[in-house]
Formats: sequence, C-alpha cells, structure tokens
Amino acid sequence: MKKSSGIIWGIILIVAGIAFGLKIFGLFEFDIFFDGWWTLFLIIPGIVGLITRRDIIGNVICLSIGVLLLLACRGIIDFQLLGKLIVPAVIIGIGAKLIYNSIKGKAAEEIIDSARDRGEKLPEGYATFSGCNMNFDGEEFLGCELCAAFGGVKCDLRGAVIEKDAAIKVTAVFGGVDIIVPEGINVKVSSTSVFGGVSNKSKPSSDLAAPTLYINGLCLFGGCEIK
Repeated sequence: MKKSSGIIWGIILIVAGIAFGLKIFGLFEFDIFFDGWWTLFLIIPGIVGLITRRDIIGNVICLSIGVLLLLACRGIIDFQLLGKLIVPAVIIGIGAKLIYNSIKGKAAEEIIDSARDRGEKLPEGYATFSGCNMNFDGEEFLGCELCAAFGGVKCDLRGAVIEKDAAIKVTAVFGGVDIIVPEGINVKVSSTSVFGGVSNKSKPSSDLAAPTLYINGLCLFGGCEIK
C-alpha cells in the first residue's frame, strides 16, 4: 500500500515537473494560481487515498469538500449555500465513517468479547493528564484496552507471547498512544479519526500463518502510532 502511494505521488510530481518545463519553453500554458488553486491540497490527497484504498470514507469526505470549495471559488455554486451545506455534509460523513469502521473493526471486538466470555481479564491502560507505560514481557497476550485523554500511553509488546490472533481497542482524545509490536506478526488497523489519526509503521510478517493483531482505534484530536 505504501509503495502504491509512493508511485502515485511520484507520477504526480513527474507530470507537474514536465508541465513546468513545457511552460518555460512556451509549449504549454497554465496558471497554477487559478481561482481556488488551494483546494488541490484537499482534492489530490483525496484522490490518491481512494486509489490506494486507504481510509476510503475519510478520503471521500476530503475529496467532496475540496470539489465543492473549488466549484464555489469558480462561481459555479454559491458560497453561502456551500456554507449552509458543509456542516451537515461533514456530520453525515462522520456518521457514515463511524458505521463503516464499526463493521470493519468487528474482528477486534469479537476477539475481545470472546476472551471476556471465557473469563479472561484483559489489561487496561488509562492516562488522563498523565502517562502510562505497559509491557507484557513473558506473558501471553490476548488483548487490551488503551485510553489516553490529555495524556500518553505506551504499550510495549516486544516481549509478549503472541501465539494467536489478538486485539487492542484504542481511544485517544487530545492524547497519544504508542504501540510497539514484535516482529513476526501482522497488524490490521481499523480507525475512526476526527482531527487525528492512526499511523501504522509496523512491518508485515512474511509468514502467512503468522498471528494477526487487530487494532480498533478512535482518535479525536489525538493519535496512535504503531511501530
């Protein structure tokens, strides 16, 4: 996925460079500072995100807002009408994203619910205006819940024993969560983010039979980094 994104951005930059070169020689005329040029900072990332299938609903929202703003800047639709419509449109988009990610993140919920039904007591890490460090050295890891509100949580799984699929539920509200995963496992992320996000920098395992760590994240003005 990261390679696909890099290729697409590379193509965009090459095309832009060729266009500027042709403009210098008078073979191609264009004005980068046209009315509404700044909306490209929403439109292009939205298109790239859709092509690479990363956070589909989030990128649909980004692309839609960018296109509407561009149309308003070009005088095709009225700015006042756009101002009235943009708030309910964003609310609808966030609602759709919540539903989508709830369905997509079902695996994490099922693993955690199954463990609790068996009587397993899953660890919980909370940080409110403070910090919290968790590690599971030598322990079998089935799952946990992490919550950072105006604080930070660090969860180190490098020494944990992960022999089957596990799950983590993450909530970050004006806070941050760091999850350090061991080599030899796969990580699948489902997130709902409002002015925040989840960054997955983990390396996937080459073993198809390797266990999978499912991470379901909710980030409101906060973030989660997996590394």
